Amino acid sequence: MRRPARRLRTALTAFTVAALLAGCGAFGDAPTQDAGEPRPEGQAIRVGLPTGVTSFANSDLAVAIEKGFLAEEGLTVEAQNLRSGVSVVQGVVGGALEIGAASIEPVVNAAAGGGDVVIIGAYTDKLTVSSVAPAEVQTPADLRGRQVGVQEVGAFREVMTRMVLNSVGLTQDDVEYIPVDAQSYNAALVDGRIQNAILQTEQAIAVQRDHPGMHTIAELDTIVPEYHYGTYFVSRAWLEANQETAVKFLRAITRAHRFMYENKQETVQIVARTTEFDEDVISQAYDILLGQKGVFPVNTGIDKARIKQTINRMRELAILENEPPVYEELVNPNPIIAAVDSLGVQTGDARWR
Repeated sequence: MRRPARRLRTALTAFTVAALLAGCGAFGDAPTQDAGEPRPEGQAIRVGLPTGVTSFANSDLAVAIEKGFLAEEGLTVEAQNLRSGVSVVQGVVGGALEIGAASIEPVVNAAAGGGDVVIIGAYTDKLTVSSVAPAEVQTPADLRGRQVGVQEVGAFREVMTRMVLNSVGLTQDDVEYIPVDAQSYNAALVDGRIQNAILQTEQAIAVQRDHPGMHTIAELDTIVPEYHYGTYFVSRAWLEANQETAVKFLRAITRAHRFMYENKQETVQIVARTTEFDEDVISQAYDILLGQKGVFPVNTGIDKARIKQTINRMRELAILENEPPVYEELVNPNPIIAAVDSLGVQTGDARWR
């Protein structure tokens, strides 16, 4: 039996909010350590990633680990793949993660709701996703009455779905939301469970290569070109006690970004192993994400105007559940500024931010 979109969205929203307040995973997948439990001295820094399998957009951490940039800073990092950015926020707020990586929306909503989170850096500050559909859906307008895949309400792909719908005058009430794991979107498209998915670049390339008829109906960086995408964030309490660790972490990540631009072949190999896509797909994705769009910042990647525009866009689409925090409360750029200052600002290319 088909569940009306509004009823499903309401149920998902209630579940997500309740889970965030309780500090457990929205779909049972948040870190299970007791909230606030102290981390023993010398143990790895736990970094939460927002997909069950790491995407190209989050592969900077894998590069930083494999190339030894984190080890050179004296840091050991343990990556934990979770269901979505909502789950990552829960882990940071609950004390089960030291550092979170998530799109900006759940971080802003957590801060607006009184959660102890602060943005300190960016993984990809530009959008890296496309809206992909089967042949019978030619344009976003054709999504009316269709089943569309989302992770959970308020998470990145659901927000991007709203952006696509809004671009043609539709709302989420005009479609049916179907919960799908991030790594299962391609399969759900192919078997017909959903007729639209927000896909990372490598996912979009793979599904269109392997299944003729699948095609891109919208590029999100075209719909909302000034939208800030990915954030590294921590609790304010953790940052106050670990300022130098934050700088070291972000210095290693910045070195990884710079390495990726300068070393395509090795980057493709690392990212292919990390994302579980073949090197041909990742090579094509590399040419788009780094060669054409330059989505990984090589400097701070923190643009105040861009972040404020993103928050305004969230407000317009009713993505914000409360009044947003002021920028100065949401973002602490000092760690990434210190990291870039120690490396030297990189200039000479219009992509460098």
